[in-house]
Amino acid sequence: MDYRTLDRLDLRRKRVLLRVDFNVPLDKRTGRRITSDTRIRKALPTVRAAIDENCSLVIASHLGRPNGRPNPRMSLAPVAERLSELLGRPVGMAPDCIGAETEAMAAGLRAGEVLLLENLRFHPEEQANDRTFARRLSSLADVFVNDAFGTAHREHASTVGVTEFAQERAAGLLMQREMEHLSMAVSQPRHPYVAIIGGAKISGKIDVIRNLLTLADTVLIGGAMTYTFLKALGIGTGASLVEREKVGLARDLLAQAGDRIKLPADHVVADSFSATAATRTVRGAIPEGWMGLDIGPETVGEYGALISQARMIVWNGPMGVFELDPFAAGTIAVARAVDRTSTGSVSIVGGGDSERAIRKAGVGRNITHISTGGGASLDLLSGSVLPGIAALC
Repeated sequence: MDYRTLDRLDLRRKRVLLRVDFNVPLDKRTGRRITSDTRIRKALPTVRAAIDENCSLVIASHLGRPNGRPNPRMSLAPVAERLSELLGRPVGMAPDCIGAETEAMAAGLRAGEVLLLENLRFHPEEQANDRTFARRLSSLADVFVNDAFGTAHREHASTVGVTEFAQERAAGLLMQREMEHLSMAVSQPRHPYVAIIGGAKISGKIDVIRNLLTLADTVLIGGAMTYTFLKALGIGTGASLVEREKVGLARDLLAQAGDRIKLPADHVVADSFSATAATRTVRGAIPEGWMGLDIGPETVGEYGALISQARMIVWNGPMGVFELDPFAAGTIAVARAVDRTSTGSVSIVGGGDSERAIRKAGVGRNITHISTGGGASLDLLSGSVLPGIAALC
């Protein structure tokens, strides 16, 4: 899509409304301490580029799921403090994202000054893409820039509705980078092309698997979705998680794929879902009373060999319950294999759990692109048009 980019705008002496994804994790006890500032850091190039153009900047984001009501535990105030530290300049904090006081604060900004709006989702109109709410957001600035790839698959007031009223609109640098790399996976495939799909359920990744089967040479399956596929083949799954209503769909996908879908040959199983459970490695069927929680060493070797030969790698979803150390080895091994192979190949990793797994594995420097948007990256890999991008065209 021919969406506008930041370099095509003249921001000098203008006021810019910048939509970002500052949906950062906060300490659950206090709601004040940011436990990871990765999403703030990812937005810094666009923030700095705008400031360097001598514009004033109004930044908008959501945080958490406040269900359309103000919730002090989901305030963006801690984000304003951290952003100020990272930028080395004051960042004002608005009491709301709309309203007379917020409008006055935005109107009073001078060149180079930054104002962060309060949580967009304190208003139900945000997720409803309410036209009046979108107009009020747009009135805060002359230009709209969307750098929130993590919400680009959502048709919300701050991602889509606001573009109807903006004098000018464009994608930020992070959004542009996300689109350039993820689009490669669906429009410029290199071969051998290996897709790695994990996670708990097939139901959230049906369209991705279907689309990747038209592009990739091999699709490696991991995570709990493995056991729905095994059930479709008539292989015993013990007490493993199975989406019984999706067994027929799994059977159809296997028939469509032929030998392009690879399933784990062995599994790390446990007698309960616990870091202290009894564990063992089994090949083939999983015994009654035991549940599969990670891929086994034979599968790690087989998957690693296929990854090492790839010129394009797409990875979305862990291979097991990597949050629990006894079941993290498979995911960590895949992360390291992708990182090792990245010289001379293109490697693209989806957001969410895959990003956290890379951090846990202590790798990532050699990976071509690590996405900031789990849901948005899945939609793009499934071949869907993202509403937040279409609105910038």
